[in-house]
Amino acid sequence: MNRKATREEIIAAADQLFYQQGYEHTSFADIADQVKISRGNFYHHFKSKDEILNAVINLRLASTGKMLDRWESEARDPKDCIRSYIHIVITNQTKIKLYGCPVGTLSTELAKLNHVSKSEANQLFALFRNWLCKQFVALGQKSKADEFAMRVLAWSQGVATMANAFRDEKFVNHEVAYMDSWLESLAKKKN
Repeated sequence: MNRKATREEIIAAADQLFYQQGYEHTSFADIADQVKISRGNFYHHFKSKDEILNAVINLRLASTGKMLDRWESEARDPKDCIRSYIHIVITNQTKIKLYGCPVGTLSTELAKLNHVSKSEANQLFALFRNWLCKQFVALGQKSKADEFAMRVLAWSQGVATMANAFRDEKFVNHEVAYMDSWLESLAKKKN
């Protein structure tokens, strides 16, 4: 395997382990074992766990940006875009029930650790916030676009947290349906 492919494999393994075990509870050895490389080879690619964390955050930002672009290109209107975000809780429900939201859990953990990369991790929320705000503006809700974007973010994070705590699929589906109804009512009211 070439150097670039090995580096990408390390980042992907770290991303998965940080999500499943948490950043603090994932060691170099865990990541090296997952990728099946020696520690010496591992250190050839990354000198510190913080370097890996920054690479994971950049990977998540890039993949999230691509996902948002795809949602926009596939949607008929901004309501469909927002609905795609709302439904991500159902799409990823199995993993969310086991590990929580990958964005929320990482941001929360880094905040608790007062880690220097917490603001970089929060860029993921900012990416969603800005994108949702843009969709609400296009939906005719310019004066409340940011308020509604934050509401959807908070709502979905709450649902993800409860899904992880109680593993109640019926609750998740009910809350997503409720968010859909709320979105439908907004689409009918323009400000």
